[in-house]
Amino acid sequence: MATHVITGAGSGIGAAVARRLADRGDELWLWARDAGRARELAAQHPGARTLVGNLAEPERLSWALGHQSPPDRIDSLVHSAGVVELGPIGELTPAVWRSTLAANLVAPAELTRLLLPQLRAARGHVVFINSGAGLRANAQWGAYAASKHGLKALADALRAEEAGQGVRVTSVHPGRTATPMQEKVHQQEGQVYDPDRWMTADAVATTVLTALDLPRGAEVTDLSVRPAG
Repeated sequence: MATHVITGAGSGIGAAVARRLADRGDELWLWARDAGRARELAAQHPGARTLVGNLAEPERLSWALGHQSPPDRIDSLVHSAGVVELGPIGELTPAVWRSTLAANLVAPAELTRLLLPQLRAARGHVVFINSGAGLRANAQWGAYAASKHGLKALADALRAEEAGQGVRVTSVHPGRTATPMQEKVHQQEGQVYDPDRWMTADAVATTVLTALDLPRGAEVTDLSVRPAG
């Protein structure tokens, strides 16, 4: 039985990954921003355990984790949590830049740093749920794309640094996916949201499990998945 730590397991892709891993009997540790959210996640994913820390404040994650007991070995750390705020560069405030980079880039970097000993012990796998915006930047997407481009750089550097420890690193770049975040994006874009136009979160979860299940000695480094048609 493998042990997985997952952020963003409350909805969307993170929730789909958590369900799929739980269905096959793996042990889940779900990251929650506070105690109330931890109770909600425990109810949503029976049998899962929780860890608490606000990803919007990455400088406090070390303190938060130091007051808890994470697993001794971690087979995978799946970074699925994230935020999005659209707007032209000429109108984005420092507050938007700080909050976006904190949640989407600095928090994954810090959480990975804190859990690297357990990942090394298990010769584990770090999966970053990135975005198509991590490969290209469109108008109105500057802050989000910058955070996701940075996340890809983080993954690439981590892969080079940890290969000798047996830690595998994968970036998954989904296109538009039917999730609550995508609904928010449509609202910001002023568009009507039709989830039937986009991929399901479960389809993206399948790509994550494919990467996790690859036999030892090989790794998926970057994987893009798009809606068909």
